[in-house]
Amino acid sequence: MMQMSFYVFSGEDAYKKTRAGATIFQLYIGFAYGGPALIPQKTYLIHKEELVSLLERDGFKLIQEAIGADHR
Repeated sequence: MMQMSFYVFSGEDAYKKTRAGATIFQLYIGFAYGGPALIPQKTYLIHKEELVSLLERDGFKLIQEAIGADHR
């Protein structure tokens, strides 16, 4: 199993990378560009809610179901 790691700035970024096959995400590069505003719990929850919304839109119940979906 190959692990891919990508930098994400939003829930949509994470979703696109997941559909492409990514399983690990790194937020720290987003911090370098977005600054301290990226760190608060509220920001994390917004990204999480966005990701959940996208999963539901495409009929996935679990994020594991979306991993690599663009290549099936």
